Amino acid sequence: MSAELAQQQGFTWHDYRNWPDSERWELIAGQAYSMAPAPSIRHQQVSGSLFALLRQRTQGSGCQPFIAPTDVRLSDLDVVQPDVLLVCDPDKITETHIEGAPELVVEVLSPATAIKDLREKKALYQRAGVACYLVIDPLEQYAQLFHLQASGQYDTGRIIGARETLELGLCQGLNIELSEVFDLPQEAGNAGLVP
Repeated sequence: MSAELAQQQGFTWHDYRNWPDSERWELIAGQAYSMAPAPSIRHQQVSGSLFALLRQRTQGSGCQPFIAPTDVRLSDLDVVQPDVLLVCDPDKITETHIEGAPELVVEVLSPATAIKDLREKKALYQRAGVACYLVIDPLEQYAQLFHLQASGQYDTGRIIGARETLELGLCQGLNIELSEVFDLPQEAGNAGLVP
């Protein structure tokens, strides 16, 4: 897709499915957003670590984690590829994509996408009914977790430091040490202790 076409509005799921496989785009309210350039190595390490931990911790729970590039169709005008997601409703998993809001969506920030992740995507995930939205900063090593409230709005978010526990709460009661996501060495006081 050319840069001129990307400025147009009103793209749909049908348009998205017919774009070249060599290009990665997302749709938010019918607006096309390029996913270039490719993520950094650190971005991929953090995404991969979180995916592996979710996969390990959700075995037998009925929930299934996915990692990008996995298409998530939230509406005919909204198609995204979150870095990591967790789906607990098997009816949402199709042969080609996820149909509807996952229970958890994770975006790992990069300089090229941080504003979109914190503004447009957060608003989209709230509108679509994603129960938990987790934003991870791989360079500053912290996360921010938003829970969807009964009002349909996200709460103000909770900041989780690199040595703190990520409590996903609404998302199946999952708890993950953020230090595992960032692959940080154990603190000296904790070395050798069995959890």
